[in-house]
Amino acid sequence: MAIILTNISKSYGDKQVLTDVNLTLSEGETTCLMGPSGIGKTTLVRIIAGLTTPDSGEIIGITGKQFSIVFQEDRLLGWESAYTNVMLVTTNTNKNLAKQMLTQAGLGDSIHKKAAQLSGGMKRRVCICRALIAAYDVLILDEPFKGLDSGIKPTIMRMVRQYAQGKTVLCITHDREEAAFLGGYLVEL
Repeated sequence: MAIILTNISKSYGDKQVLTDVNLTLSEGETTCLMGPSGIGKTTLVRIIAGLTTPDSGEIIGITGKQFSIVFQEDRLLGWESAYTNVMLVTTNTNKNLAKQMLTQAGLGDSIHKKAAQLSGGMKRRVCICRALIAAYDVLILDEPFKGLDSGIKPTIMRMVRQYAQGKTVLCITHDREEAAFLGGYLVEL
């Protein structure tokens, strides 16, 4: 079932962030959301995921859906290894898959390093692997490729396309090439 947002509005105090936003996320499809900074993209995805309540409007199609999210911030347990951070969202039956994904993401030599010891780009890759291995119906990516160097970015984008195939994906990006690569329906706020 599609996720349908109708007339979603949200303000923080006197600042109106979203006004009567209408959006449909087709099941099993990728939607890429673009727009200038501060226009409310992150607020909108937080509303879809149930982390923020809209002031008005309606969302249908989210009941019973499981979400996996890559936030703008990495949100890792710094005292745990990259591997443990990924395994936090899955079952022991996926141990090999977790190692495979981390290796595919160029982290094979860092699987057992504590997250606090990883570079910013490495942390980002751990977050993406963690989101992709979780059991989810909807994958939300809030600027997921930010901070990745140009050498590894195409690999990580291919991983997202590979592991999220057939899932509903909402990706916030400022890069039209990323949106095109993910094959997403482009929506501009």
